[in-house]
Amino acid sequence: MKPGIVVWLAAIAIRALPAQQSPRPIAIVIETSLGSIEAELDSAHAPVTVANFLRYVDAKRFDGGNFFRSVTLSNQPNDSVKIEVIQGRAAAGTAAFPSIALEPTSVTGLRHHDGTLSMARAGPNTATNQFFITIGEQPQLDFGGHRNPDGQGFAAFGRVTSGLEVVRRIQTQPVNAQTIVAPVTILRVARR
Repeated sequence: MKPGIVVWLAAIAIRALPAQQSPRPIAIVIETSLGSIEAELDSAHAPVTVANFLRYVDAKRFDGGNFFRSVTLSNQPNDSVKIEVIQGRAAAGTAAFPSIALEPTSVTGLRHHDGTLSMARAGPNTATNQFFITIGEQPQLDFGGHRNPDGQGFAAFGRVTSGLEVVRRIQTQPVNAQTIVAPVTILRVARR
């Protein structure tokens, strides 16, 4: 085979390969009025969810948002399956990007451990600009878990690497039902 043909065939083979996600986690920082939370996003296992979250980060739509919800074991009187999370959202008045397809934990292999970042959703394929961080082990949020009636679970996509004490401080803020009375401001979310 001529050398030119080998190069041409190699170029075609490379173009035919699927785009690879970064095998290394993407480091971010969530700066809040109560302190900073550092995290790593797993684009190798949850590429759609990480890309969605980073769209909001890069567009600075989380800057000025807040952690507005704290779910504790004591404030879920009507839930048979209890969880512990804090939930954040983009700044008021910022438009949401289109919702994304759910990447269930049965596909990604990620699980809801202590400090997992995951996307909030109303139903399958509805996640946009709200996310939560787990406190403690939360297997009921994984695929097949019973927190959501559809059994699809939630899309885990990262983990806290530093600042779990800030997450716990946010969780202990005064609430009215599950709504934080004075939401904790997200000053900035940025790549590190």
